[in-house]
Amino acid sequence: MPTSQAADRVAEKLGIGAYETPTGWKFFGNLLDDGKATLCGEESFGTGSNHVREKDGLWAVLLWLNVLAVRGETAFDIVKKHWAEFGRNYYSRHDYEGIETDAANGLMDALREKLATLPGTSFGDLTVKEADDFAYHDPVDGSVSKHQGVRIMFESGSRVVFRLSGTGTSGATLRVYLEHYEPDPAHHEEETQKTLAGLIAYAEHIAGIREHTGRDAPTVIT
Repeated sequence: MPTSQAADRVAEKLGIGAYETPTGWKFFGNLLDDGKATLCGEESFGTGSNHVREKDGLWAVLLWLNVLAVRGETAFDIVKKHWAEFGRNYYSRHDYEGIETDAANGLMDALREKLATLPGTSFGDLTVKEADDFAYHDPVDGSVSKHQGVRIMFESGSRVVFRLSGTGTSGATLRVYLEHYEPDPAHHEEETQKTLAGLIAYAEHIAGIREHTGRDAPTVIT
């Protein structure tokens, strides 16, 4: 779910299935077993397929080398052609690490209370189209995984996702996923954080990150 929506645009045009799952490779297993997916990826740049139920860096490199060999183009040439056809999804993750657990939960609870009122609201040139607390409905076994992250989607195709992670050494980590969709080729080679500035400001405003956590900036930007 936190992964860029760039793959969704390709799947839609090609008429092939694409599944938005929560973070975690356990959610890919049923899709692979049922033949609904052959390529899986996660927001920390992990990639894998049916040969292994985990991210596989060496396999991903070999996959790309095969693509480059067959197409006879550089990786950047391929990326630019993708942007020209599908538009560019500028994407970044801002992590606020080591937040006191109660403060982190309070932030997410306050966000969830706002969801019903957000559609139709505007912030700068951003207008909210949809907002939800993502729940994954497994298409194979029918199971439901709730509270997987708060998503705010904009009419422009951009979005912000908020999710807590408990994998840090202390406290909680707030992960903020920022994605700006840019269809205009004239703006396909700009600096990512500058392009995302409006979404970054919105995320701070709507979640009250400074108010809840006392943080003025993320710990890590990827």
